[in-house]
Amino acid sequence: MTKRSINDPVLQAKFDELDRKNNESLLGGGAKRIEQQHAKGKLTARERIHLLMDEGSFEELDKFVMHRSKDFGLDKEYYLGDGVVTGYGTVSGRLVYVFSQDFTVFGGSLSETHAEKIVKIMDMAMKNGAPVIGLNDSGGARIQEGVVSLGGYADIFYRNTLASGVIPQISAIMGPCAGGAVYSPAITDFIFMVENTSFMFVTGPNVVKTVTHENVTAEELGGASTHSTKSGVTHFASANEVECIQNIKQLLSYLPQNCEDTAPRKAYTEGNELRPALNTIIPTNPNQPYDMREVISGVVDESSFFEVHKNFAENIVVGFARLGGRSIGIVGNQPAVLAGVLDIDASVKAARFVRFCDCFNIPLLVFEDVPGFLPGTDQEWNAIITNGAKLLFAFSEATVPRVTVITRKAYGGAYDVMNSKHIGADLNYAWPTAEIAVMGAKGAAEIIFKKEIAEAADPKAKLDEKVDEYTRKFANPYRASHRGFIDEVIYPDQTREKLMRAFKMLENKVDKLPRKKHGNIPL
Repeated sequence: MTKRSINDPVLQAKFDELDRKNNESLLGGGAKRIEQQHAKGKLTARERIHLLMDEGSFEELDKFVMHRSKDFGLDKEYYLGDGVVTGYGTVSGRLVYVFSQDFTVFGGSLSETHAEKIVKIMDMAMKNGAPVIGLNDSGGARIQEGVVSLGGYADIFYRNTLASGVIPQISAIMGPCAGGAVYSPAITDFIFMVENTSFMFVTGPNVVKTVTHENVTAEELGGASTHSTKSGVTHFASANEVECIQNIKQLLSYLPQNCEDTAPRKAYTEGNELRPALNTIIPTNPNQPYDMREVISGVVDESSFFEVHKNFAENIVVGFARLGGRSIGIVGNQPAVLAGVLDIDASVKAARFVRFCDCFNIPLLVFEDVPGFLPGTDQEWNAIITNGAKLLFAFSEATVPRVTVITRKAYGGAYDVMNSKHIGADLNYAWPTAEIAVMGAKGAAEIIFKKEIAEAADPKAKLDEKVDEYTRKFANPYRASHRGFIDEVIYPDQTREKLMRAFKMLENKVDKLPRKKHGNIPL
């Protein structure tokens, strides 16, 4: 910061005091604690903001705030800023608000004033319609402050809830995030974590050991790998903090500023949109898997697919992409994992993503290849009925443009759930390889022709005959097309061109839900 020199000694003294305070605030908890932060492989609160924001755009607020506590020795220890850096600036030229917790000051613990700083920028973000990004690195509530610290958390939770669906909220976990602190990120739209240096849990390893006698490390209990694969709490796990921040910036590029805005578009010049490679992507054997990501990559703008929740519920794929420069959200069954069935985790993962896209005016594209819902006691006892209904509810209430492409299987209730015409999809396409039926041909034949097969001289030959008969009649897209449930059966290589035209046609779509306070999604 440039030092100002003037001839008036009284004014010079005042300016020098401001210089001293500015420099003091930049040091956080001091040089030694900054070294300790770096030794753990972590950046400081200000270094993270510097990486996130456009050069020179960050405007800090409440730089000189200090705590008001007198108990347990806090009256002898004060730091300017009180453990969190807050302000606003731009990312790729677009306004964002940010708070970055400073672990070098009281372990980043949340005090009354620390919370007030965060609340202030959240309120400003709501008033001005811009995203909030929280860079979390905190030991939790400042226990010396007691209930006022807990009240500070609740003030933040309340604003997270009010902001939900109004402005995008992004949480990056850059260190510890434990106890009540986890609930603010949990309410936000997307959570990022860093491998080996960040963790989230309601109760830590020591409490777990005391109560349940389980021996578990912080990383095993609530690290980035655990939450990106087992629990699904985190949407993105990054190898380091630099990668994490780059991913946040990439995510923002697909999102609008608020619920009244539309997502940014990139310039695109139309050319030859045929993609011949898609014609041979579906295996001849209907039971052979293929990677739905290859279909997605073959349809969307080159290298534009940004996958969300990549390592969780891998039997469904969700993420953002661009199509002709337009931002879209994609949901696709993944035949390469569990044959693409819908189970509890996949249903919840996709439902959450669909609802986010609908909140923020991002059109939805669905690629469907689903043999049904996963059977079994584990699924039924853990409420596949309620959880599967979440995805059905999410699609049904979505008012953004919605287009479905059935690439292969669309069986049973899962056909209905995966953005079918019956639940409000705008356009439904099918490839010639599509099979739209109540169930697979073999299972259907065994039920419909059970008696004939049992009484046949050669039951196996009779079963094969009936499977062929059912396949010819129902394992195709034409019965649904005759009814108008499929708008057009298209060649796979046409898919990109058809979708670009479809979303262009739908860009001014207006659809309103019945007047209500809010729906009661099956939670």
